[in-house]
Formats: sequence, C-alpha cells, structure tokens
Amino acid sequence: MPLKIFKPTTPGRRKMTGATFQEITKEKPEKSLLSPLKKNAGRNFRGKVTVRHRGGGSKRQLRIIDFKRDKLGVPGKIAAIEYDPNRSARIALVHYLDGEKRYILAPVGLEVGATVMAGPEAEVKVGNTLPLKAIPTGTQIHNVELNPGRGGQIVRSAGSSAQLMAKEGKYALMRLPSGEMRRVAMACTATIGQVGNVDHANIKLGTAGRTRHLGLRPTVRGSAMSPRDHPHGGGEGRSPIGMPGPKTPWGKPALGYRTRNRRRSNRFIAKRRGEK
Repeated sequence: MPLKIFKPTTPGRRKMTGATFQEITKEKPEKSLLSPLKKNAGRNFRGKVTVRHRGGGSKRQLRIIDFKRDKLGVPGKIAAIEYDPNRSARIALVHYLDGEKRYILAPVGLEVGATVMAGPEAEVKVGNTLPLKAIPTGTQIHNVELNPGRGGQIVRSAGSSAQLMAKEGKYALMRLPSGEMRRVAMACTATIGQVGNVDHANIKLGTAGRTRHLGLRPTVRGSAMSPRDHPHGGGEGRSPIGMPGPKTPWGKPALGYRTRNRRRSNRFIAKRRGEK
C-alpha cells in the first residue's frame, strides 16, 4: 500500500502523509456485521479515568471480526477488502458457500475473488487458518491463538507477522514481532501470511486535528504541572526533575521498572524481547 505525500501548502501539511486506500474495493460496510460502539473516553464503570489521553474522535461502528475462524472445512470467497476504523489492518469480507458472511483480517496478497478455508485439511496458503501442528516450520503467520478455541489474540496489527521456528513435543516455538520467542500449544490455530496495510507505520499525521479524530487527547508534560499533580511539577521557570530518575504521575519509576506480574504464562516464554 503506497502512501500519498501532501504538498507543504501549510506548516501542518509539511511532511504529512496518508493512506491512498487504493486496496479498498467497497466503501460501505456489511450491515449484518456491524455493532454499536459506545465511547467511554478511557473511563471505567464508575466514571473514573483509568486510561489517560482518550476521548472525542470520530463516530465509529464496530465491525464483528471472525478471529476464531471456526467455520471448518467450508470454503469462502473474498467479496471485498474494506476499511476498519477500529484497527490498523484492513479487513476482508468473506462469502461462504452456505450463505454466511464474515469479516477476517486481510493479509498481504489476499485479493478479491480468492478462496479461503479454515481447518486441518486446508491448504497452506495466504488467508487459510490451520492448527500449528499442520503448518510447516519457517512459515509466516498471524492471528495466533494462545488457548485452543479462544480465537486469535496476538499478531493482529497492520504489517505484523510471527514466524514458526520449531516444533517440540506438544508445543510450537514462534518468534513474535517483538523478537520474543514463545511456546504455543500445537492445537492452537494461526492464519497464514502477514497482516496487510504494511505502510501504516510510515504514516505521519502532521496535525493535531488528525490525532483528535483518532480519539487521542493531548498529553501534558509533568514538568508543566503543579507538584500536587505530578512529581516533576513545581519550581520557578524550567526546573530539573530533582529526584533520582523520572517518575510516573503516581510516583513509580518511569524507565526500566518492571511492572509485569509473575504469571503462569512466563513458562512459555523461551526468550524475552531485547535479550541477546
């Protein structure tokens, strides 16, 4: 997917880039696969902000995506490639032989008219979903399950893909986009190919308005706040942090401080990201 580069007619337009949407073949979504999407602006059920810098943005409708790919053995034809405002990847509308319609993530190389299928008997080609035990090592995969039958949970963003490295007993070893090496049960499923819209990471929004359209609010520096609002706040003029290391608004170390709990899934990580 190539990008369009805007002419620098204003300071905000300078170096601004955007998607050409030339791969999109259908503008309006399938009505039967839409669901209302309520905005919460980063607030929980009590109305308290639990995720900062969220709110506003363009109105959206939720596209119901088939992450489970549990329609086994039934071939489907790609009817359209569509835009989804709720994710960075493009989605593909599949018409199955029994008349059912579903959305799936659109990988690189999947075009209108192609046939996709899910199940252990499916062919190893782009867009098909198979158990890991049926996928050859070295294959690029996405939409990977972590628990059998739960549906794809990881490797779903635009341009991402994992690589199946080895098979050891009941587990398959994968290299994730972060560089982490992780074991996943052989019974888990994955989809062949790399997620489409690869150039999404190269888009430069350029203006604050485009950021607000995405539902992202401004981020204020801690040093510009008062001492009661942030540990970095206060002082006359521009002041240094004045403490050993930067802190979060709640006083926790902001750099290099491990916050991950010791979960049972730790035993499935063969090599952490960033390790040499």
